[in-house]
Amino acid sequence: MDVSEQLETQKSKYKSIAVEKPIPLQYDLALLAGFDTNALDESRLKNDTDNYLKEYTRDGTQLIINQIFKLPITSSDLGIMAELPEQTTVIPREKPLPKPKPPTRWERFAKAKGIQHRKKSKMTFDEATGEWVPRWGYKGTNDDSTNDWLIPVPQNDDPFEDQFSKRHEAKKERIVKNEARHRRNIEDAEAELNQSKGIDARSLRKAELQRQIAMSKTATASIGKFDKPLEGEPKLKGVKRKFEPSIGDVKKEKELSLNILKKIVGKKGDIVNVRKAIAKRDQ
Repeated sequence: MDVSEQLETQKSKYKSIAVEKPIPLQYDLALLAGFDTNALDESRLKNDTDNYLKEYTRDGTQLIINQIFKLPITSSDLGIMAELPEQTTVIPREKPLPKPKPPTRWERFAKAKGIQHRKKSKMTFDEATGEWVPRWGYKGTNDDSTNDWLIPVPQNDDPFEDQFSKRHEAKKERIVKNEARHRRNIEDAEAELNQSKGIDARSLRKAELQRQIAMSKTATASIGKFDKPLEGEPKLKGVKRKFEPSIGDVKKEKELSLNILKKIVGKKGDIVNVRKAIAKRDQ
């Protein structure tokens, strides 16, 4: 049975993978991109825009696929994979490079003592429950306030003291201490950053203190008018309110009144419900 005619008919339905361009494309296969510098056919672009753009896109995509099939391939569980080359196109960053953060108090101490950081996993296996639990935080292994149902009384402690509440208070103190330590680390980092920029930390604190005093002065009902000034306190400069004169231009006053009237009456639709007004009158 001769099927060559049927194969030719089936083959004629599809375009050839061979695409010819006057100027060869430049490729960056790491980005799966091709750059075509050939001139566009302006007459077809104006008269037959959709079909021309479809053909142009199809040819460019076919050329990129042809180049991908020329790359070395490897087999894996996911199938046959092509090894993409290194990227050659330099793409500008959207945002500038982040500035390096100054080291914290612990990082400076670890560097001075030669302590190396070892990264620990977030989850750890609890042998008592036979489950994986967080190492820190809620229901973590370091949360000793909820794990034990029985707490032995230490030898020198009061036997009538509630050990659960004692442990709970100790946890609260640890939280407060960690928060204070965190704030101190942030302040030290900011001070070191300002020092590297040549900014005096003392003048910054003074300016911040004056700003907070000014905010507290204007927080009263009288906006600080009747508050007793402190010794050496700078005088606050406020913005005076401006009022229109009681006797002025009649034309301007008329214009302002008309604008207010337009805002009230100049809306589309009935402002007053006529049916409801008639029903109220007849009652």
